[in-house]
Amino acid sequence: MKKITVVGLAILLTLSVCELAFAQAKTGTAGGQFLEIGVSARAVGMGEAFIANCDDASAVYYNPALIATLPQAQVMLTHIDYPADINYEFAALTLPVPQLLGALGFGFYYLSTGDMPLTDYTYPRGSGQTFTARDVAASVSYAASLTNRFSVGITVKYIGEFLEEEKAVGWGADVGTLYETGFRNFKICMMIANFGSDKKFIEESYPLPMDFKFGMAIDAVSNSSHRVVLAVQGSHPNDNLEKYNTGMEYWYNDMVALRIGNRFEDDAGGGFTAGAGAKIPLSGVTLRADYGYHDFGWLKEVHRFSLGFSF
Repeated sequence: MKKITVVGLAILLTLSVCELAFAQAKTGTAGGQFLEIGVSARAVGMGEAFIANCDDASAVYYNPALIATLPQAQVMLTHIDYPADINYEFAALTLPVPQLLGALGFGFYYLSTGDMPLTDYTYPRGSGQTFTARDVAASVSYAASLTNRFSVGITVKYIGEFLEEEKAVGWGADVGTLYETGFRNFKICMMIANFGSDKKFIEESYPLPMDFKFGMAIDAVSNSSHRVVLAVQGSHPNDNLEKYNTGMEYWYNDMVALRIGNRFEDDAGGGFTAGAGAKIPLSGVTLRADYGYHDFGWLKEVHRFSLGFSF
């Protein structure tokens, strides 16, 4: 009865969060939008309903509290091809550190636009020169399990945006929590992402894209050969509509995975997602390869590729 009550309360909380998706729209006033780009092909395949289902190095981005639950060191590398010759790279490392009674994580984020023609009032069609725009972030995370079911994590990050000769730099932070119910690997998580002081670009100041997130994941099926994970997530950003994501992941023999999801957002970035992945045991190392597909509406689809290692 107690387990049923926990599940029922969790479902009611999730439905409350999902209802926020139809709340009023807010003007997009925050900068640092690259901080909202999903960094894991696996997560994107599940509609980015990943705050409670992350068990790899991408936890430095999705929920730092989950770093405390990773028993081995983890490495992840991700490449994303966006339209208009925009590329995004992500790298992360997590490792348990018993001496610190927890675990550490490190992340690096880099977005570049490639060369763009430089125009001005004198040369509206281009001067023959080019420039690039770059966004960079570097983060350090710490997480600890306060009890056998509750963990907390924090990430501190340096953020820089560079356009031609101008730049805006600053600091931000994420705080995440994890509660493990002990029933079918059912997890409940909350997180506040990207809170910090405003950044100034030339003469204008703007806030970071702060976001409050709540999510859950559960093993709907779990046996020696098959595992099905269901996940749901809602978020309340400071610069856009409330939104929610849903995802499902199927594992066969804990070696091959298929994923499907949806991002319910009222913009071109919402929509259907899918993906696949595989784990390959090597001598002392487990290699993980993942692919994620995201239907970007009126823009072309976006493909993500991630490689991970645990050792």
